[in-house]
Amino acid sequence: MKKSLFASLLLSVAMSSFAATPVRIETSVGNIDLVLDEKKAPTTVKNFVSYANKGFYNGTIFHRVIDGFMIQGGGFTSDMAQKPTDKPINNEASNGLKNNSYTIAMARTQAPHSATSQFFINTKNNDALNYRGPTPSGAGYAVFGYVSNDASKKVVDQISKTKTSRKNGHSDVPVTPIVIRKVTVLKTQ
Repeated sequence: MKKSLFASLLLSVAMSSFAATPVRIETSVGNIDLVLDEKKAPTTVKNFVSYANKGFYNGTIFHRVIDGFMIQGGGFTSDMAQKPTDKPINNEASNGLKNNSYTIAMARTQAPHSATSQFFINTKNNDALNYRGPTPSGAGYAVFGYVSNDASKKVVDQISKTKTSRKNGHSDVPVTPIVIRKVTVLKTQ
Protein backbone atom coordinates (compact mmCIF):
# COMPACT_ATOMS: atom_id res chain seq x y z
CA MET A 1 0.00 0.00 0.00
CA LYS A 2 2.77 2.43 0.98
CA LYS A 3 4.75 1.56 -2.17
CA SER A 4 1.68 2.15 -4.34
CA LEU A 5 0.95 5.51 -2.71
CA PHE A 6 4.59 6.55 -3.06
CA ALA A 7 4.66 5.50 -6.74
CA SER A 8 1.47 7.48 -7.40
CA LEU A 9 2.94 10.52 -5.69
CA LEU A 10 6.16 10.28 -7.76
CA LEU A 11 4.15 9.90 -10.98
CA SER A 12 2.01 12.96 -10.23
CA VAL A 13 5.11 15.06 -9.47
CA ALA A 14 6.75 13.90 -12.72
CA MET A 15 3.61 14.64 -14.74
CA SER A 16 3.24 18.11 -13.22
CA SER A 17 6.80 18.98 -14.27
CA PHE A 18 5.88 18.30 -17.92
CA ALA A 19 4.03 21.39 -19.14
CA ALA A 20 1.81 20.25 -21.99
CA THR A 21 -0.67 22.50 -23.77
CA PRO A 22 -3.52 20.71 -25.59
CA VAL A 23 -4.70 22.43 -28.79
CA ARG A 24 -7.32 21.64 -31.42
CA ILE A 25 -7.07 22.77 -35.04
CA GLU A 26 -10.57 22.63 -36.53
CA THR A 27 -10.31 22.22 -40.30
CA SER A 28 -12.78 21.84 -43.14
CA VAL A 29 -11.91 18.10 -43.27
CA GLY A 30 -11.77 17.31 -39.53
CA ASN A 31 -10.01 18.16 -36.29
CA ILE A 32 -6.32 17.84 -35.50
CA ASP A 33 -5.57 17.56 -31.78
CA LEU A 34 -2.08 18.49 -30.65
CA VAL A 35 -0.06 18.55 -27.46
CA LEU A 36 2.44 21.42 -27.34
CA ASP A 37 5.64 21.12 -25.28
CA GLU A 38 6.04 24.27 -23.18
CA LYS A 39 9.11 22.92 -21.40
CA LYS A 40 11.26 22.34 -24.48
CA ALA A 41 9.84 25.08 -26.72
CA PRO A 42 8.52 27.85 -24.43
CA THR A 43 8.95 30.75 -26.87
CA THR A 44 7.47 28.83 -29.79
CA VAL A 45 4.48 27.57 -27.80
CA LYS A 46 3.82 31.06 -26.41
CA ASN A 47 3.94 32.46 -29.97
CA PHE A 48 1.56 29.81 -31.40
CA VAL A 49 -0.88 30.15 -28.48
CA SER A 50 -0.85 33.94 -28.89
CA TYR A 51 -1.84 33.66 -32.55
CA ALA A 52 -4.51 31.08 -31.66
CA ASN A 53 -5.98 33.19 -28.85
CA LYS A 54 -6.18 36.26 -31.12
CA GLY A 55 -8.12 34.26 -33.73
CA PHE A 56 -5.34 34.85 -36.26
CA TYR A 57 -5.54 31.31 -37.68
CA ASN A 58 -9.32 31.44 -38.21
CA GLY A 59 -9.96 31.34 -41.96
CA THR A 60 -6.38 30.57 -42.96
CA ILE A 61 -5.60 27.46 -45.02
CA PHE A 62 -3.12 24.65 -45.39
CA HIS A 63 -1.47 26.38 -48.34
CA ARG A 64 1.42 23.98 -48.99
CA VAL A 65 0.89 20.23 -49.05
CA ILE A 66 3.59 17.80 -50.16
CA ASP A 67 2.62 14.14 -49.80
CA GLY A 68 5.35 12.15 -48.07
CA PHE A 69 6.83 15.29 -46.51
CA MET A 70 4.57 17.74 -44.65
CA ILE A 71 1.44 19.93 -44.61
CA GLN A 72 1.94 23.67 -43.98
CA GLY A 73 -0.53 26.33 -42.91
CA GLY A 74 -1.20 29.33 -40.75
CA GLY A 75 -0.34 32.30 -42.94
CA PHE A 76 -2.56 32.58 -46.03
CA THR A 77 -6.26 33.04 -46.70
CA SER A 78 -8.04 30.87 -49.30
CA ASP A 79 -7.32 33.46 -52.02
CA MET A 80 -3.59 33.14 -51.18
CA ALA A 81 -3.38 36.55 -49.52
CA GLN A 82 -0.67 36.49 -46.85
CA LYS A 83 -1.80 37.82 -43.47
CA PRO A 84 0.35 40.39 -41.62
CA THR A 85 2.14 38.83 -38.64
CA ASP A 86 3.82 39.73 -35.39
CA LYS A 87 7.61 39.97 -35.29
CA PRO A 88 9.68 36.80 -35.82
CA ILE A 89 10.73 34.64 -32.88
CA ASN A 90 14.00 32.97 -31.94
CA ASN A 91 14.47 29.49 -33.39
CA GLU A 92 14.28 26.81 -30.67
CA ALA A 93 15.25 23.89 -32.93
CA SER A 94 18.15 22.97 -30.61
CA ASN A 95 15.63 21.85 -27.96
CA GLY A 96 16.15 18.12 -28.66
CA LEU A 97 12.76 17.54 -30.31
CA LYS A 98 12.98 15.94 -33.75
CA ASN A 99 11.00 16.49 -36.97
CA ASN A 100 9.45 13.04 -36.81
CA SER A 101 6.11 11.89 -38.24
CA TYR A 102 3.13 13.77 -36.80
CA THR A 103 5.17 16.45 -35.03
CA ILE A 104 4.38 20.15 -35.48
CA ALA A 105 7.18 22.63 -36.21
CA MET A 106 7.55 26.26 -37.17
CA ALA A 107 7.96 27.21 -40.81
CA ARG A 108 10.51 29.91 -41.59
CA THR A 109 12.52 31.45 -44.41
CA GLN A 110 16.23 30.69 -44.98
CA ALA A 111 16.98 32.98 -42.02
CA PRO A 112 17.07 30.79 -38.87
CA HIS A 113 15.16 33.26 -36.64
CA SER A 114 12.37 34.22 -39.08
CA ALA A 115 9.40 32.10 -37.92
CA THR A 116 6.17 34.01 -37.32
CA SER A 117 2.74 32.35 -37.65
CA GLN A 118 3.23 29.55 -40.17
CA PHE A 119 3.66 25.99 -39.01
CA PHE A 120 3.87 22.54 -40.56
CA ILE A 121 3.03 19.00 -39.53
CA ASN A 122 5.55 16.38 -40.60
CA THR A 123 4.03 13.37 -42.38
CA LYS A 124 7.26 11.34 -42.16
CA ASN A 125 10.54 11.49 -40.26
CA ASN A 126 12.29 14.51 -41.78
CA ASP A 127 15.79 14.23 -40.33
CA ALA A 128 17.14 16.88 -42.73
CA LEU A 129 15.00 19.47 -40.90
CA ASN A 130 16.54 18.76 -37.48
CA TYR A 131 19.04 20.99 -35.69
CA ARG A 132 22.64 20.13 -36.62
CA GLY A 133 24.52 23.17 -35.34
CA PRO A 134 24.48 26.96 -34.87
CA THR A 135 25.01 27.80 -38.54
CA PRO A 136 22.36 28.99 -41.01
CA SER A 137 22.43 25.62 -42.81
CA GLY A 138 22.32 23.61 -39.56
CA ALA A 139 19.79 25.71 -37.62
CA GLY A 140 16.89 23.33 -38.23
CA TYR A 141 13.16 23.84 -37.78
CA ALA A 142 11.76 24.11 -34.26
CA VAL A 143 9.47 21.25 -33.27
CA PHE A 144 7.07 22.28 -30.51
CA GLY A 145 4.52 19.49 -30.20
CA TYR A 146 2.86 16.44 -31.73
CA VAL A 147 -0.44 15.14 -33.06
CA SER A 148 -2.02 13.44 -30.07
CA ASN A 149 -4.42 10.77 -31.36
CA ASP A 150 -5.12 8.39 -34.25
CA ALA A 151 -8.24 10.22 -35.47
CA SER A 152 -6.16 13.40 -35.85
CA LYS A 153 -3.39 11.50 -37.65
CA LYS A 154 -6.01 10.30 -40.15
CA VAL A 155 -7.00 13.94 -40.81
CA VAL A 156 -3.33 14.85 -41.37
CA ASP A 157 -2.99 11.88 -43.74
CA GLN A 158 -6.14 12.92 -45.62
CA ILE A 159 -4.80 16.46 -46.05
CA SER A 160 -1.43 15.13 -47.24
CA LYS A 161 -3.16 13.15 -50.02
CA THR A 162 -5.15 16.11 -51.37
CA LYS A 163 -4.66 17.12 -55.00
CA THR A 164 -2.48 20.23 -55.42
CA SER A 165 -1.57 22.71 -58.15
CA ARG A 166 -0.07 26.18 -58.58
CA LYS A 167 -1.98 29.25 -57.43
CA ASN A 168 -0.87 32.90 -57.41
CA GLY A 169 2.77 31.92 -57.93
CA HIS A 170 2.78 29.26 -55.19
CA SER A 171 3.34 25.53 -55.71
CA ASP A 172 1.72 22.61 -53.88
CA VAL A 173 -1.50 24.49 -53.07
CA PRO A 174 -4.55 22.25 -52.51
CA VAL A 175 -7.01 22.55 -55.41
CA THR A 176 -9.88 22.49 -52.91
CA PRO A 177 -8.91 24.77 -50.00
CA ILE A 178 -8.31 23.02 -46.67
CA VAL A 179 -9.56 25.75 -44.33
CA ILE A 180 -8.41 26.17 -40.76
CA ARG A 181 -11.68 27.24 -39.18
CA LYS A 182 -10.32 27.78 -35.68
CA VAL A 183 -7.41 26.93 -33.41
CA THR A 184 -8.41 26.49 -29.78
CA VAL A 185 -6.22 26.09 -26.71
CA LEU A 186 -8.07 23.46 -24.67
CA LYS A 187 -8.40 23.46 -20.92
CA THR A 188 -6.08 21.11 -19.04
CA GLN A 189 -7.42 19.03 -16.17
